[in-house]
Amino acid sequence: MRMAARTSSAEGGAPAEYSPAVAGLRDYLETWKARLAETGWAPWLILGLAAFLRFFLLGIKPPHFDEGINGWFVDQVMHNGFYRYDPTNYHGPLHFYVLLFSESLLGRNVWALRLPVVLVSISCVWLMLKFEPLVGRNVSRIAALAMAVSPGFVFYGRYAIHEVWLQFFSTMFILGLLGLWKSGRVNYLWYAGMGMAGMILTKETYAIHVACAVIAIPVLMVSYALNRVPDAKPAKQTWSYVDLAMVLGVGAAAIVIFYSGFFLNWNGVKGLYQAFKAWTETGAAGHGHEKPWDYWLKLMGPSLEGGRADFLGYELPMLAGLILCVFCQKFKNLSLRYLAIYGVGTLFAYSYVKYKTPWCIISFGWPFLFIFGAAILLVRPKHLQIAYRAIGVLLCISLGSCIWLNYFRCSSPDEPYAYVQTYNDIFKLTKPLLTLAKRNPAYYHLTGHLIRTSTYPLPWMLGDFDRVGYYEGGNMPANLDGDFLLVQQDKFKRSNRS
Repeated sequence: MRMAARTSSAEGGAPAEYSPAVAGLRDYLETWKARLAETGWAPWLILGLAAFLRFFLLGIKPPHFDEGINGWFVDQVMHNGFYRYDPTNYHGPLHFYVLLFSESLLGRNVWALRLPVVLVSISCVWLMLKFEPLVGRNVSRIAALAMAVSPGFVFYGRYAIHEVWLQFFSTMFILGLLGLWKSGRVNYLWYAGMGMAGMILTKETYAIHVACAVIAIPVLMVSYALNRVPDAKPAKQTWSYVDLAMVLGVGAAAIVIFYSGFFLNWNGVKGLYQAFKAWTETGAAGHGHEKPWDYWLKLMGPSLEGGRADFLGYELPMLAGLILCVFCQKFKNLSLRYLAIYGVGTLFAYSYVKYKTPWCIISFGWPFLFIFGAAILLVRPKHLQIAYRAIGVLLCISLGSCIWLNYFRCSSPDEPYAYVQTYNDIFKLTKPLLTLAKRNPAYYHLTGHLIRTSTYPLPWMLGDFDRVGYYEGGNMPANLDGDFLLVQQDKFKRSNRS
């Protein structure tokens, strides 16, 4: 017996995967897949690595002396209602107001103190990637990766100090200048203007960077005259005078607002020019931080000291970039030539100044990372793989040094980068006290006497304890009775006699 054939409907009998809704979803996913393929994951991986290295175990090292001082300034801002700019301090107000905001949200702790600088340090890596239209994709990514894993950029990117801000704003300033030359777009005008304003708000050494940036222009003109390159003509500027007025107005307003303590201390604005007298005297004299002219070269290169993170060198990519500046005339890219000239100029300026502290290396060393990445432009195509392997080896050494320094030897006095770093022994005092006080706030009223030649960063770390005295310069408390004492060894006999 034959059965009648089953009737069917194409729409009703079609599998679900062929429905219009599923087809639309597939098209949507394919579109996103194509966009992601065009964007590339490399920049995100570089930024992710930079963030991990800077955030991981952020509180492992105790606050540095300078971090304690900066924290104390934040306490004064809370007490006075504004930052009273002191020209002899030669540090701008921006950093302190940002720290005030962070501590107001997160409380008095190392994470709150360091978080803003960590974010700025990661942003510096992001800015390196923004140079792609100027120096090329591969060069900018190699430079950004070198900064992401650099022992110095990571180490001082985990410190609540001003230098990371200066690095960020000087990079932004140079990005703006080169971008205006290359494309003339208004966004680069904002980069240049806000970079300049940010440097002024950060530290008086901005004068070095601005002077070197200006001097590099005629030097670049000579370089171009000796060896011309295509597409060297400056682009037509697409911004208007209204745009320029807005940039200048915003920058000037920020400078006046911050230096005047939000209009509560107009004398602070005068400090903009008064600071240079004290700054030049300090730079010329050294004040205990004198270093020879070749200090920065030694800091970059290998020490061959067993066990130290700089055994093979702290900053080999930076040093390689500096050496490659000799061949900058071979670059067919004016932006790379300018970065080489500007970088060498700032290095000379920082070498001339007697006052040298190791964290300054991040302020002037970043242009050399672009020249390091540009090594791939100097070799013949048949040697390109060798160049990439050499770059990879140097980056691996840099990463190894970074890990060894930042997570194993971050407070070792043998490490040049751990300059006048507080010892971990400070935790023997602060951890028990803070643990007690967190369990029972009544312990914030414990009486303590700290008798040392220098007590920082303890005044900030124990700032919530209202009955702790700090005695420096031979001063002693009238009554030594207290719940705890911290006495420097060479002052111990005197405290016993008292």
